[in-house]
Amino acid sequence: MKLGLSTYSLHQAISSGEMSITDVIYWIRDHGGEHVEIVPLGYDLIGNLKAVADIVKAAAEAKIEISNYAIGANFAVSEQGDYEKAIEQVLRHVDVAKALGVSLMRHDVASRPIEEGTAQQFAAELPRLAAACQQIADYAATFGITTSVENHGFYIQASERIERLVLAVNRPNFKTTLDIGNFLCVDEDPLVAVTNNLPFASMIHIKDFYRRPASYNPGEGWFRSAYGYYLRGAIAGQGDVEVAQALRLIKQSGYDGYLSVEFEGLEDCRVGSRIAMDNVRRLWNEA
Repeated sequence: MKLGLSTYSLHQAISSGEMSITDVIYWIRDHGGEHVEIVPLGYDLIGNLKAVADIVKAAAEAKIEISNYAIGANFAVSEQGDYEKAIEQVLRHVDVAKALGVSLMRHDVASRPIEEGTAQQFAAELPRLAAACQQIADYAATFGITTSVENHGFYIQASERIERLVLAVNRPNFKTTLDIGNFLCVDEDPLVAVTNNLPFASMIHIKDFYRRPASYNPGEGWFRSAYGYYLRGAIAGQGDVEVAQALRLIKQSGYDGYLSVEFEGLEDCRVGSRIAMDNVRRLWNEA
């Protein structure tokens, strides 16, 4: 297992100008991380050869790996031209992943408001979503890159939908970036969902949330799940996700790849990320 951090975890400091993306890489090194996951929020790496080269150089100097390149995408669009444009954009990101030297790349697949993301809508849309993922996976395969979908948002989120999509794509280099916390966004038990999706995981995110009943509004800083529960990002190991047990399940499965900590709590992002990495390292060793 190699423990590291998603740059998303330090987005607060990046967006404020306090840290650059290369600063983040050295910060991860200094706090015991073995890899960095690149999530280009607030900047674009397409066509930005200098930024890509700076990231590669910093990772080499820090002696940590670039594990994964994670981007957004949405193929749930009605116009054929928009659909093809969305695919083409992700293909250009595959070129970035190649330049970064990664073998893993996550792209989102579809997004819809909660009220539109029904089982019937997903079933109707699945062939078209799978076709987009197939085209991208086939292109990525020429560079030795495995692409993946994350349980992300409210539409392609539940473990059954992730499994159905992976099976429909039916490519050896298309899997899932498994986020142990995100299942709470659709009110699925994280441990059940982790068990369901572990056989398809190419990358694992360790994220934690606080969860409160729908009948109780905790105030500022919370968002609502698909069924109205209140959620707020927590430092991994301090929230309501059973992180220790999830790590046991992951370890028992034989998974020995990257664990990427994601922090999105209200605490200072550097404090939250540091404690989260320490907690995950300790809990993995105890699992």
